[in-house]
Amino acid sequence: MTGNSPEPIQIQGPVCPIPHHSTETIVIGHGSGGQMSHDLIRNTFLKKLGNRYLLQGNDAAKISFQNSKNGQYAISTDSHVVSPLFFPGGDIGRLAVSGTVNDVAMLGAEPSYLTAGFILEEGFSIHLLTQIIDSMAKTCQEADICIVAGDTKVVEKGKADGVYINTTGFGLIPPGREVGGQFAKPGDAVILSGTLGDHAIAVLQARGHLGFDSKIKSDVAPLNKMIKPLLESIPQVHTLRDPTRGGLATSLKEIACQSQVSMLIEETAIPIKPDVQMACEMLGFDPLYMANEGKVVIILPERFAVSALKILRTSEFGIHAMRIGVVLKDEPGEVHLRTTYGTTRIVDMLSGEILPRIC
Repeated sequence: MTGNSPEPIQIQGPVCPIPHHSTETIVIGHGSGGQMSHDLIRNTFLKKLGNRYLLQGNDAAKISFQNSKNGQYAISTDSHVVSPLFFPGGDIGRLAVSGTVNDVAMLGAEPSYLTAGFILEEGFSIHLLTQIIDSMAKTCQEADICIVAGDTKVVEKGKADGVYINTTGFGLIPPGREVGGQFAKPGDAVILSGTLGDHAIAVLQARGHLGFDSKIKSDVAPLNKMIKPLLESIPQVHTLRDPTRGGLATSLKEIACQSQVSMLIEETAIPIKPDVQMACEMLGFDPLYMANEGKVVIILPERFAVSALKILRTSEFGIHAMRIGVVLKDEPGEVHLRTTYGTTRIVDMLSGEILPRIC
């Protein structure tokens, strides 16, 4: 790999101003994926560990190997602490595989290999662990990838919460493919592959916090097989981003800052299931900030939007895909939402934490 030991580099000023949340200790909001997470990463991790790979600011890092003629590679790692471990539509095992597969795919890479690390609590059921491993195996088969290395640690009873899983993913980026949060351009169309908030509400339901019964299931799924034909048919795709923690709003804000563009999103075009909408209204949540684990934001030239929607809708994970907005050049870093009432409001990153332990 070129630059095997990259030296820490000076962190430049933020592309978009991010409010500084000054705390002396870690709080739940630092795990939100929103402003507090960005603040922690920027002011703690990047000050000491920052390098040209981390500063790419995407879901995975793009790396090169010396004398490689196959293109570049994407690598990503993620830790999963969801509670409860099993929820409608998925479990921590399916989540661990899907989440990392999707992060690698967001750079236009074709995921191939994963590693998996397990932190197990003393007293955890072998039967439940077997169920989780079985789910991981089925999801790997679905994504056509394999786990090639792993590690297991056990901690004393009461020092964990059953099981935590870390996964690292690795995939090849074909030569000439340039996909990332920094490539959105004015005039591009913004597409969302499906309905918002399914995962967050499914986990809340499993916790018994809804107060009513519903058929809501998590959308957790590996998306690489949906993304691959899209990129093969439309190599002009500029940006892919899975709106997980922090939701759609945070993802769009991140992209607007990375690319120094603005966006106008149409609220009436955003697909949301009625049960999810009702749950959000009852609980006072905004669906724009709810976590998703099987959705992708696609930004590409407007002339390819119709073709992209046709391709996405051939997949079971893209049947509700919609064009939801447009990329603009004025007011770089801003995201605006045209509401159902015809007014416009600013959409910002998630501040604090809505639902801890969601992924």
